[in-house]
Amino acid sequence: MTETKKMTKEEIFQLKERMKPFISEESKPNYTYYQIKCEQCTITAYTSGKVVFQGKDLEFMQKEKKEQVFPQAGSDEVGTGDYFGPVVVASCILTQEDEQALRSLKIQDSKQINDTNIRKIAKIIKEHSKYSILILNNQKYNVVHQTHNMVDIKCKLHNQAYVNLVHKGYELPKQIVIDQFVQEKSYYRYLQKEKEVIRGIHFETKAENKYLAVAAASILARNAFLEYWDKMEEHYHFTFQKGAGSNVDICAKEFVQQFGKEELGKVAKLHFKNTEKIELFK
Repeated sequence: MTETKKMTKEEIFQLKERMKPFISEESKPNYTYYQIKCEQCTITAYTSGKVVFQGKDLEFMQKEKKEQVFPQAGSDEVGTGDYFGPVVVASCILTQEDEQALRSLKIQDSKQINDTNIRKIAKIIKEHSKYSILILNNQKYNVVHQTHNMVDIKCKLHNQAYVNLVHKGYELPKQIVIDQFVQEKSYYRYLQKEKEVIRGIHFETKAENKYLAVAAASILARNAFLEYWDKMEEHYHFTFQKGAGSNVDICAKEFVQQFGKEELGKVAKLHFKNTEKIELFK
């Protein structure tokens, strides 16, 4: 794929600055300001102001050119696919200065960063962002889920995460992004009975790999999930398993054998099929 854009000299060098973490090779052919090669594509910036983008998938660069602006706000959630542990949603606001401070971290979706680094990076993000973190523990989740499905719950948590930022006295920027898990119309339909609703949100799939604020929120949410997980294991002196696979079934059965059926609702999402697989429940 090839795409050509007309850009000012200032925009051309702003683009290069933003792409620094992704540059694998750089050269300067005749009549160009630069030619840089990244994993996704090659960018050639001509002195005429013409910028040529070439690659198999230009979606990443299209978002970088058009929508990677600051200040920006983003939110993401974790824990929705784990049988054990809470659902966590984080939102954050990043300014251009924050972006410069965080650039060297090469932040991306928390699922692509190991937990040790999540803990380290989260501390730095907290120093260079305005953020809100919501933790829905398992006891409350199991009650809420009786009348609200998972999508509904996520919509309400994302909205509240932004509302909290406003209540903290922060002004939300024009660009607010959610890693899309539902269509925009459905999102606002789920929120129709909420007292405060944040609007003007942009919904996009894989946003955590396109918008720094979403990526940062993803890491903050994962870190909060891990901290809650640590407390869970410390409280029960028990090692829990992440995810919802067969190893989790075995773990759940062992937990019930040690602590009883009633305690399971304090650490697990009971509507998951894993609950049905515990022989003691049959």
